[in-house]
Amino acid sequence: MRMKDVVLMATVSTFESMPQPGRNELRQFAELFEPIFKASGAEARRNAIAALSRCETLPEQVAWFIATQPISMAAIFITSSPALPDTMLIELARSQGPAYARAVAARDNLSVKVVDALVSQHTALEKHVSEDRIAPRDTEAALYGEQGFVMTREEQVRQQLKSLVSRDTLARAADTPEAYEDMSINLLVRFARLREARQFSHALADALGSSRWLSERIMLDLSGQQLATALMALGTTPADGQFMLAQLYPHLNAAIDGRNKAEMLWQGLDPERCDERMLAWLRADDEAEGRAAPMDQAANANEQSASPVVERPAFGRRRAGGARR
Repeated sequence: MRMKDVVLMATVSTFESMPQPGRNELRQFAELFEPIFKASGAEARRNAIAALSRCETLPEQVAWFIATQPISMAAIFITSSPALPDTMLIELARSQGPAYARAVAARDNLSVKVVDALVSQHTALEKHVSEDRIAPRDTEAALYGEQGFVMTREEQVRQQLKSLVSRDTLARAADTPEAYEDMSINLLVRFARLREARQFSHALADALGSSRWLSERIMLDLSGQQLATALMALGTTPADGQFMLAQLYPHLNAAIDGRNKAEMLWQGLDPERCDERMLAWLRADDEAEGRAAPMDQAANANEQSASPVVERPAFGRRRAGGARR
């Protein structure tokens, strides 16, 4: 772990251990946190945010700073932090986009004020109100009816919001190809952290648009070279790529001249060469599986074919635009 990462976690741990931080402690933490956070690596940032999500009290500027980080990092804080006041939750939903609004909506025990603000932003709400009155959409709403209770306006709004959020979360979480790729990388990092090799393999196949056989073959290369190639082609950041390699191939944690083998392996990769190799593997995979490759989609548009057309990430796009993580 880098020294700056250690400093960040030490700062967060010290603050977290204070049962009731006073005005001076809050001020000092606010001054220290942002610059240390910005200087730290992705994994240390995630751990810091997860720890602060449990704190009852935070400086407002720190709470806002964390809540407006990329949604892949900020989601856990937005959905669970007791330090976020209603005014901040409403402003987050209004100013930061649909993904942040959905994270706010996923919180437990939302106040009526926040629920009303979220509902007013949901453009499809009026269209679905009549459906929700006719047929409750979840077991909680059904229970009210069975027991003969009359729902208050507050409960009606809560149920409407829950049904819309649960339906839209998966369908709209990847509104763009870039958002889908971000979500895919986040899943890979999560399974690597848990060392869930099987789940990681499945997520890798989904991210690549390949067969499970190809993703398993990539992971069976115990040198880590093939997985590193695939992760580089997907546009994974160096921090995330090296972390995943070290988690899944523990021997890559060994240090040589102050650098672990995962770092050396990653730095030895050529991005364009990785893209080329990955595309070659995918073409061979398509042939073996009898699928139509994306590049053949236009040619086959007027032909009736039983083979499905797969969608793939545009290798190199995340590197060109900067991975938003």
